[in-house]
Amino acid sequence: MIRRQRLAAGVCALLAALTAGLAVPSTAVADETEQPAPKVELVLDVSGSMRTRDIDGGSRMAAAKQAFNEVLDATPEEVQLGIRTLGANYRGNDRITGCKDTAQLYPVGPLNRTEAKTAVATLAPTGWTPIGPALQKAAADLDGGDGTRRIVLISDGEDTCQPLDPCEVAREIAAKGIGLTIDTLGLVPDAKTRDQLSCIADATGGTYTDVRHKEELSDRVGELVDRAADPVVTPVATEGAAECAKAPSLKSGLYTDREEFGRQRWYKVDVDPGQELRASVSVADDRAVNPNYGVLLRAVTVHGREIVRGEAAGTGRTDVISTGLRYPKPESDDDTATAETVCLQVTNSFSAGAGVKTSPGLPLELTVDVVDGPSKAGDVASFGLGRGWWLLGALVLAGFLAGLLWGWLSRWRVAVWRTN
Repeated sequence: MIRRQRLAAGVCALLAALTAGLAVPSTAVADETEQPAPKVELVLDVSGSMRTRDIDGGSRMAAAKQAFNEVLDATPEEVQLGIRTLGANYRGNDRITGCKDTAQLYPVGPLNRTEAKTAVATLAPTGWTPIGPALQKAAADLDGGDGTRRIVLISDGEDTCQPLDPCEVAREIAAKGIGLTIDTLGLVPDAKTRDQLSCIADATGGTYTDVRHKEELSDRVGELVDRAADPVVTPVATEGAAECAKAPSLKSGLYTDREEFGRQRWYKVDVDPGQELRASVSVADDRAVNPNYGVLLRAVTVHGREIVRGEAAGTGRTDVISTGLRYPKPESDDDTATAETVCLQVTNSFSAGAGVKTSPGLPLELTVDVVDGPSKAGDVASFGLGRGWWLLGALVLAGFLAGLLWGWLSRWRVAVWRTN
């Protein structure tokens, strides 16, 4: 009995040590690069419908003011914040004039909380809902610089200034490749408002939120402002070519582009002997598309020979489809060996829905990473495990020992039961 207990204790200690060894995280190196100041502009709908009293017994305007005051108090010091209004000044019925009614209430820059709160306190529900023009102006307010840029749009109704479609405005902003994200919040929205605000957010990779209570509004706006202060990798805008010979040369990094429906884009990457190219691409359907679509990423030599490919297919259940590939270039014994130019081809099979505009193209995000290759060529092609073989072996050993321990314990319990 004592020998069995000691043996079981020893096996448990071995398993604990093995588990602890697998769980030790690798040392991370902190990124000490100073990030540019993030910029946020809050765009508030001050149209006449904001008088409606359906948010916790008060008006929508009162809820927005309270949320703004709380957010201004909690805004991080490093965030440069501004406020723009739409429908706040013109009370008349002239549509042309009403659709120009957007103004910057507080300029984007270092925040003076007292001045910003005083400006917000003067607002009163007034006129039209020119969302499209307000987004155009807000994008111009945030133009310049390399930091995070975010627009937070708060509205209780759909745009009243068609045919300037706010969704098209958002797509045009995204097509500029300036890394600007638009998040939208709908105050007690109806179906049309929800669809329009969702479309605006989707076009730039932002989020949409339904809001029906004061606390929800304050919390959500605060979260979005805080998110702007988080360090992020800003994608670099690039423009792929129709053929490899004219494609832009890319280094390791994150890139954005636009690709038309059913078309292809080409890019070039130089890979030295002993290095490995890792590339991935994501294409988003930021508008209504037909189901059953796909994306293909190919690594090709300059002479047109395919090296490796990655592909993925979708059926309309997701709005982003991604794939990737890896290409290790073997080391060379020739000291004069030069880098190989690898052509990356991105192709999509999306098709636009009826009546949907195809311009600008679909948003595309491409990640390129050129790293030192594995020490052995077999490490990469080991059934897709790479250097994970040691982990697989450790898990197999742990499973074997756990099974052995369980068997001994089961036999001991049976023996005790028979004895009793």
